[in-house]
Amino acid sequence: MVRKLSDATIERLNKKLIHERASLTTILEKHQVERENIRLSEASSDRSPDPSTADGGSMAFELEKDLTLDENTKDLLMQVEKALDRMVKKKYGDCDICSEPIPVNRLDALPYTTSCKDCATLKEA
Repeated sequence: MVRKLSDATIERLNKKLIHERASLTTILEKHQVERENIRLSEASSDRSPDPSTADGGSMAFELEKDLTLDENTKDLLMQVEKALDRMVKKKYGDCDICSEPIPVNRLDALPYTTSCKDCATLKEA
């Protein structure tokens, strides 16, 4: 049987989540600055690559990749925020599906998870 999380464990995981939130926010801000710099440099040189050329296609691919990475980063940030909110509401560490405590080793690996391994596997199936 898995037992409830200790205050020390919750505090440790809280620090981990806060650090993760800061890292993800920094990544998103960095990408935003990079995109703005690229946009300004393209505007200043008055060139807009034709997407049908190799250079234009490559730039379009890179932009699409960056936007996908941003979406994934935003999704992860949202999960981290939800986990921090669950801590405030004293619901952190309990599976959303079966209500059983999530094992500490799973929370260490995925501190933003909301389900135990068994329920996560069922959800994915």
